[in-house]
Amino acid sequence: MAISDLRRVGHWVDNKAFAGNSGRAAAVTNPATGAVTREVALAHVADSREVIESAAAAFPAWRDTSLAKRVATVFRFRELLNQRKEELAEIITGEHGKVLSDALGEVARGQEVVEFACGIPHLIKGGFSENASSSVDVHSTRQPLGVVGIVAPFNFPAMVPMWFFPIAIAAGNTVVLKPSEKAPSAALWMAELWAEAGLPAGVFNVLQGDKIAVDELLSHRAVKAVSFVGSTPVAQYVYAKGTSHGKRVQALGGAKNHAVVLPDADLDLAADAMVNAGFGSAGERCMAVSAVVAVGALADSLVTKIAARARAIRTGDGTRNTDMGPLVTAAHRDRVASYVDRAEQEGAQLVLDGRQVTADGGRDGFWLGPTLLDHVTPDMSCYTDEIFGPVLSVLRVDSYDEALELINANPYGNGTAIFTNDGGAARRFQNEVEVGMIGINVPIPVPMAYYSFGGWKNSLFGDTHAHGTEGVHFFTRGKVVTTRWRAPRDGGLNLGFPQTV
Repeated sequence: MAISDLRRVGHWVDNKAFAGNSGRAAAVTNPATGAVTREVALAHVADSREVIESAAAAFPAWRDTSLAKRVATVFRFRELLNQRKEELAEIITGEHGKVLSDALGEVARGQEVVEFACGIPHLIKGGFSENASSSVDVHSTRQPLGVVGIVAPFNFPAMVPMWFFPIAIAAGNTVVLKPSEKAPSAALWMAELWAEAGLPAGVFNVLQGDKIAVDELLSHRAVKAVSFVGSTPVAQYVYAKGTSHGKRVQALGGAKNHAVVLPDADLDLAADAMVNAGFGSAGERCMAVSAVVAVGALADSLVTKIAARARAIRTGDGTRNTDMGPLVTAAHRDRVASYVDRAEQEGAQLVLDGRQVTADGGRDGFWLGPTLLDHVTPDMSCYTDEIFGPVLSVLRVDSYDEALELINANPYGNGTAIFTNDGGAARRFQNEVEVGMIGINVPIPVPMAYYSFGGWKNSLFGDTHAHGTEGVHFFTRGKVVTTRWRAPRDGGLNLGFPQTV
């Protein structure tokens, strides 16, 4: 049955839909109308274990499937996804609210990791040393872990899971994906696509739910690793609980991304970049620029240019001819608006007020338009907290050194950018800034799939970033095999420590 025919969004296990037995469910809304469009099942412990144990049962056969066959399946998934990406984009827009062009961009960035995973034979091949010692050969190999869990956020219901599961599956693991209950349907659509691509039953599974499902992934003995993307407090919890149960955990947390604009920068290009990076996807991106650091006397001109561009943004239903959609829920919209209220109370200058937006969409949609705050200081809550909405704060500093100090003092270290025409300043910045992903005249420095994604400080818990080489290593573990074939006449006792000769 197609996703569009389902009133209740359930789980996916053994290549078929599974309604679950908990009796618990949550409403799924269309953010552009405020209407409840379906409900999603919320697993209890028994449901969670059924899905996990299916993945565990499927692991031995999938692990022993040849690399050639595994890659062929991933490639078929890639081809099907490319043919039907518009379907997935529509599902994302209907549950998250982002405009269709943005949803298609999300799918395309996830597709990059699928394509990267098609090269898994090269990525996990080992080394070989012949005659490392007399008549002794040594070789290394990388093998899959087993069942891996993926806990995905609402803001990228397709791209973020695709940061992880293509590599995990290609490497020989089986997967349990726990999507956000706010945007659960994309996961089931991808599960159906995997089945159509020929992936064996039990290799890719979907577990819908809330904290109960997450806790089971973090504690079940069959789950060997968990990848998480979400807010920093939850990332800290996931990392602590998962590692306490002996699991590998990569937990990508929140962000407060700064963009430094130096006096020599092209202000028109910088203003374009600030608007694109601050208000795209209604600011619901972990890589969104939320803090503009204006250096020197350019601040007034820069704020004027940003405001002019932001006023031209068309806010409305993502299926219409609009630039920016709604926020994901009414509660989240109200939370973001409360930060604007507090910013005014704390002394920030409200240049553009998104609370007053007239949106091209449903009267009960979760609307909040582009908001621009000037003269923000580091003690204000609109700066200290991750707002995760279309609120752009401008901080004014006198020098490059002051800008650098501001960024390095921040507890987050996910992404940052600098806008300048001075190559020396840019080179100094990329060396000195304490942030994991850096853009030079690039406002959203999300790496390509063959590099790894992840921040520093409170933006990442664990030692391994997503996708790229680090992602391959996260979903595999190494073995080194030492081999010697000797004739019986060469035997004898020798209790000394083996030496390489």
